[in-house]
Amino acid sequence: MQFTKLGHACVRLTTDRGTIVIDPGAFSEPDAMVGADAVLITHEHFDHVVPDALRAAAAADPDLEIWTNPAVAAQFPDLAGRIHAVTHGDTFEIGGAQGVAVHVYGEKHAVIHPDIAVIDNVGFLIDGRIFHPGDAFTVPEEAVPTLLVPAGAPWLKLGDAADYVREVDPAQAFLIHDGIYNDTGLALAERLLGQLAGSDTRPVRRLVPGEGTSLPGA
Repeated sequence: MQFTKLGHACVRLTTDRGTIVIDPGAFSEPDAMVGADAVLITHEHFDHVVPDALRAAAAADPDLEIWTNPAVAAQFPDLAGRIHAVTHGDTFEIGGAQGVAVHVYGEKHAVIHPDIAVIDNVGFLIDGRIFHPGDAFTVPEEAVPTLLVPAGAPWLKLGDAADYVREVDPAQAFLIHDGIYNDTGLALAERLLGQLAGSDTRPVRRLVPGEGTSLPGA
């Protein structure tokens, strides 16, 4: 499996069984969904999904399938039959019975402020290899070899992100949700998270948009 970061919270996962894009929001690469077989959306915030862009991608590729939480799915009645609502504990296959297995974990977005309503948020564990939590610190009920850890958000402090990596205890972690930092902030976040949650055997690092790496088998 090839993992490529596409900006902010968006990533592409490429396998011989299909290409998956997660959270192609407003801070992502503009061509993030080109060539995707499936798009997964953790929640409705604009930095994770742009409705017009999703509709355009669906129109350009009649075979494109989308999975997301029920609140987001309900916003796209025009994509009925191609957009699938999933909740915590659900499993599904992308590409058919021999496709890429996905396990859904999580229910709610992290609290930003008591005055702001908490929306739905789901995370996706892909092929037993890599977990994208969306905007939450959801801990899956199974081993996570590679964790995508949010690094910058109105709801987040880096100490909590470090504790999240420690609790999930992945073999490696990559920073996401970092599009609101400048270069100074990015370097600080990577260094602190590496110091607090990384080790000689567990790297915690950031990829720049467009950079990729191969993930080991499940």
